[in-house]
Amino acid sequence: MTLRERVAELMPRAQADLAQMVTFRSVHDAAQFPVSGCDDMVDWLIGAFTEAGLSDVAAHVTADGSKAVTGVRPGPPGAPTVLLYFHHDVQPPLGEDAWHSSPWQLVERDGRWFGRGTADDKGSIAVVLTALRALGSADGAQLPVTVKIVGEGSEEQGTAGLEDFVPKHPDLLRADAILVLDSGNIAVGRPTLTTSLRGVADLVVTVRTAQTVLHSGMFGGPAPDALAALVAMLATLRDAAGNTTIDGLDADGHWAGADYPPDRFRTDAQVLDGVDLLGDGSVSDMLWARPTVTILGIDCPPVVGSSAAIQPQARARLNLRVPPGMDPAAARDKLIAHLTAATPWHAQVTFEPGGLGAPFAGSLGGPAFDAMGRAMHAAYGRDLETQGQGGSIPLCPVFQETFPDAEIMLLGVCEPECRIHAPNESVDPSEVQNMALVLATFLGEYAAG
Repeated sequence: MTLRERVAELMPRAQADLAQMVTFRSVHDAAQFPVSGCDDMVDWLIGAFTEAGLSDVAAHVTADGSKAVTGVRPGPPGAPTVLLYFHHDVQPPLGEDAWHSSPWQLVERDGRWFGRGTADDKGSIAVVLTALRALGSADGAQLPVTVKIVGEGSEEQGTAGLEDFVPKHPDLLRADAILVLDSGNIAVGRPTLTTSLRGVADLVVTVRTAQTVLHSGMFGGPAPDALAALVAMLATLRDAAGNTTIDGLDADGHWAGADYPPDRFRTDAQVLDGVDLLGDGSVSDMLWARPTVTILGIDCPPVVGSSAAIQPQARARLNLRVPPGMDPAAARDKLIAHLTAATPWHAQVTFEPGGLGAPFAGSLGGPAFDAMGRAMHAAYGRDLETQGQGGSIPLCPVFQETFPDAEIMLLGVCEPECRIHAPNESVDPSEVQNMALVLATFLGEYAAG
């Protein structure tokens, strides 16, 4: 039986694994969900990976209270070591009434598997288990390389549990190649490595103009309006075409990898008919090679319940994303300087810096990269492509700093139709099957050199 046939034969088991994992409400947020959901998920992982032939499978409590799962399956002496990363926590449902079926039950519909975590990132766990089983999980079966796993329990909350754990346990996790299974293909059936992640810097800006709320009839006109001042400041962050315009920040980079066709992006992003896409670069340039600032929220009176009043204070939370090669802290300093210069009427403005995440550039060459190219071509029948990702995975730079000689690659089962983080998240079963074949093939190709 060929490796492809073994993976295909294991797909009912993969579906059953994923169905079980989806039932665990593993949201790392005790204020919203019982801790038992995360604990049950961890217990299941320990049993599943032990059954798949790994030894020393164990849970480790990290600095934020979440649990990391590790294990190892030794290969032949002198063989390279591959570390497989995934996360076993999930996003909250974000409104169960918006789901067409329960977020905590795997449902097959229109050729896809629906449920919270089916793609992000429990689908990748199913990929790893299926690949290991395809290579043989019986007692005495030996993989062509040494395989280690590390599963994170708080990735979606961004509370840095594993970012603290990795540098403190380098010997436990050290590897020649690190596969971060928390990404995916540019589209179904198109094998893709994510080679670029934007960095992130958050900022809260507060504008004050008066000591109290003022009646708009009695004081409107000469009285300075904090909300209007904030709106004017925020409006300077983009030009008429939608390009980011922060003074001193380079915003004309170009992406050299796979193109993201505008029509497909409009569909993936569900942009309304007639509404323009932003920027004068390509979609790929704007997503992966240029900085962008997003207004995440504004504190001001809601329309319903608002009164005829001039606001003495308003604030906004901003999210700045920067491409590899750009320092997020320095970029945030430029954002602060820009907003300070743009403040009208000598209004008082203060800034509260939030979290920082470094950008990341992955491997584009080396034995593991070459082996991955062969494995993806064998599984999909076409050459791999490269894409960037607008989001950030702060753990990737930590891996890079802790293991500077390791080749690091990002892949997985997510593609635009998965709608990760949104209601009705789903995964295409063919991506689970093909990525399991990719992983199983890669381990052999990497060992062969």
